[in-house]
Amino acid sequence: IFLPSFQDLFGVSMVVPLMNLHIKSLGASHTVAGIIGSLYGIMQLFSSTFVGCWSDIVGRRYSLLACILLSALGYFLLGTSTTVFLFAISRVPVGIFKHTLSISKALLSDLVSERDRPLVMGRFNAASSVGFILGPVVGGYLTELEDGFYLTSFICACIFLLNAGLVWMLPWSEENAGNREHQQGNKGTDNLSAKANRDLHLKSATNGAVTSDSLFRSPWVQVATVLKRIKGIACSDLWDIFLVRLLMSVAILLYYSNFSLALDERFGVKPLFAGYLMSYSSALGVLAGCLLGPITRLYQHNTYRILLHSSTLTCTLILLYASALSIWMVVLSSTFLAFSTTIGRTCIIDLELTIGGNEASGTLLGVGQSVTSVGRIVAPLLSGIAQEFSPCGPPSLGVGLAFVAILIMNANKQKYCSHGNVKLKNQ
Repeated sequence: IFLPSFQDLFGVSMVVPLMNLHIKSLGASHTVAGIIGSLYGIMQLFSSTFVGCWSDIVGRRYSLLACILLSALGYFLLGTSTTVFLFAISRVPVGIFKHTLSISKALLSDLVSERDRPLVMGRFNAASSVGFILGPVVGGYLTELEDGFYLTSFICACIFLLNAGLVWMLPWSEENAGNREHQQGNKGTDNLSAKANRDLHLKSATNGAVTSDSLFRSPWVQVATVLKRIKGIACSDLWDIFLVRLLMSVAILLYYSNFSLALDERFGVKPLFAGYLMSYSSALGVLAGCLLGPITRLYQHNTYRILLHSSTLTCTLILLYASALSIWMVVLSSTFLAFSTTIGRTCIIDLELTIGGNEASGTLLGVGQSVTSVGRIVAPLLSGIAQEFSPCGPPSLGVGLAFVAILIMNANKQKYCSHGNVKLKNQ
């Protein structure tokens, strides 16, 4: 699962940095390019919850394969886009179905125990981040060739087809058995007898059959089930977790929103240095993902405390950046911010699954992605308004939002620490 996630972001990051240059070369104005980019974000906003919930219904295998293959189709169409209209059409399947990483995270949450989940999620994020670091370098090299953008898009589509083959080869029958072993372990059954093991594999086969049957249900039945599950999430007592995720996402996006421009205005630093600093932070984020195991053991697997402390550190570091008097204070804040944000992102996902329960992990992760998409839509607007007052306006506003998130976590401390599942209305 780690290998497809690495290849996924490697392929995407080869193409995405070059897309604005390509659409402008096709004759599109800045406004048209912005509208197409916004439409992609809006499609992601509304589709992530539905696709995540759909993966709970039909099973991870078929939903993940469908998302990978349709994303490959989108990048193949992008490689044939010789007009602005074809470019816009190519973004539709990707905007709707590019939720491969979310479904992979849901699959991982099915496979591992609650105790090991932060560690595995951290390694998954690290593998993905390595792909995101290497992809732009390869894409920049390929675009120097004749018809380089089209070649890069076709290579990305081929990477997704390779991922589909890897996902098809995964040992799915063992997945369900492993998941049930973890569920049995959580109930305190440490030693299974031979008969129990045979029953376990029988249940696993039955579960696989049910998943296969659900794939061939009437589409209207699937849609009704999806809407029922989403209603259950909306009516559940999970609003505070998603609000914390939204506030922290917007705070971090505000920090990065005018990063290069603010460094130029405040310290006279060229954009090249800002680019190196962001790459440096990304590399540290990979290291932070690998360190989640020792950190969770240090905190005795208390995800709430890790999230609270990492959010407090993030808030403090953004404040340090906003009030920095020299470029070295910015480097210092960026260094530790890479660790705190990576740890915080992993812990908020783990807390969502812990409080909401693993029964609807795909739906929960889909809603979380929608919340993050809302942040991506809101943050540029808030950044533009705050920047009218000062180059330090966006990060200063981010400090305030992060502080509100910390207050919300403190106010709901009892629920987070109890680890009791918040049952959804449809269960």
